Amino acid sequence: MTENNEAEPISKVSIVISKGSLEGVYPGLIMANGARAEGIDANLFFTFFGMDAVHKKHWKNMKVATVGNPGLHIPTLIGAIPGMSSLVTRMMSSKIEKLDFPSIPEFIEMISDTGAGIYACLASADLFGYTKDDLVDQVEGIITVGEFYTMAAGGQIIFT
Repeated sequence: MTENNEAEPISKVSIVISKGSLEGVYPGLIMANGARAEGIDANLFFTFFGMDAVHKKHWKNMKVATVGNPGLHIPTLIGAIPGMSSLVTRMMSSKIEKLDFPSIPEFIEMISDTGAGIYACLASADLFGYTKDDLVDQVEGIITVGEFYTMAAGGQIIFT
């Protein structure tokens, strides 16, 4: 807080993306892009299934999670019907396209071009057997959680 009891402006964010679904990845990308547009330093840290967004082959297979997703406002039983996830994903992808949102790789490249740091989690890379060669070129490194915390020091950490 400042002397006038005003909140100090945010100058740095580190955004953790841990979900490998469209609704799990896009919010973090939008937040990182918005931060950079406002002049806020930003880092993206992809961990667990969120690493699909930076995997050269897996990002194309990302879908909307239909089972247990209360935001869809459909019963879990209906979400479990074979093909429902693909149908909802096509609908969501169509809406994303109409809004002229970039694809996930385009978004990551755009965010990287603004100077944001993009990193993958070492523990998750080890878990899934990924190497730097499996990931998009914008990933600056595969780092430990401790290295992420050091990088995030002095800023806000946001989980999507």
